[in-house]
Amino acid sequence: MPKSPTKRRPLTQAALVQSAWALFTERGFHTTSISDIVERAGLTRGAFYSNYRDKEEIFLALYDVHADRLLSDLRDAAVQAKPGDNPIDEIQNRLAGRTEEERQWFLVSMEFTLHAARHPELAQQLAAHENRLTQGLTEVLTEALARMDLRPTIPADDLARLLTAVFEGLTALRLTHGAAYDARDLTPHLISALTAPVTE
Repeated sequence: MPKSPTKRRPLTQAALVQSAWALFTERGFHTTSISDIVERAGLTRGAFYSNYRDKEEIFLALYDVHADRLLSDLRDAAVQAKPGDNPIDEIQNRLAGRTEEERQWFLVSMEFTLHAARHPELAQQLAAHENRLTQGLTEVLTEALARMDLRPTIPADDLARLLTAVFEGLTALRLTHGAAYDARDLTPHLISALTAPVTE
């Protein structure tokens, strides 16, 4: 029996998102067209427009997929830290292990960010998705620090934003300076400077 439109929709969306991700990483956001996306997915333009308004909306769907996967991975890293281990180190090691994936994501997301910066309405939409990621990262960091009997000395969401900015900056430096560039010690320094022991 053929699948109903309702049951087909998640499969169609998944195919479009996977196609868009492959093309954005291969060609970049701007040089990828909707025709390219549907052709790679083996679907029609009608299928695209019945699920997404435009190329920007499918990027934002990709953003959420990436954010959910990243947060799940970081939560898992923090939880799996053994007694005596530093959960923040475990989180950072998990991020370092995603180097190629994060490099690809960084290139695509930075291109989109510059595009959004020139379109205020789109910038607001992107900011809403970024805030959702920041909220999730804030929860992960707060739980990880609590396991070490530490607390942020600044608002936890500000710490999450700072760590995100540091990670993105270090990713950019690694792209320009080469794979030998390694500044992973900078993150622990930041954590140390902006946390304090929990006092009764």
